[in-house]
Amino acid sequence: MVNLFLVIGIVISAVFYLYFKTKQFRSSLPITKKWYANRALISLGSLLVFFGINQMILYPSTLTYVIGALFILLGIGTVGYYWKVAKHYGQFVKEEQAINTSN
Repeated sequence: MVNLFLVIGIVISAVFYLYFKTKQFRSSLPITKKWYANRALISLGSLLVFFGINQMILYPSTLTYVIGALFILLGIGTVGYYWKVAKHYGQFVKEEQAINTSN
């Protein structure tokens, strides 16, 4: 049952990654592009966390625990760092859109 929730988390993270990547490519505003890119990387980090936990549950061995722990730590670090960066760029997205729509 736990595995099902982790697989759903993996799929949702992958869908959000693809969604934000397509939004990034379709945007023409530079700060908005960076904001979408960082949101996509947050989704990719959460995918790493879900995948690491899922592998630890499916294949309980020492090697899997080590590799899964690396995935989880890398995912948490990725989510934490890019959350701060996306929060920083998020302050300027509305301002950038207001400036470019008024011209």
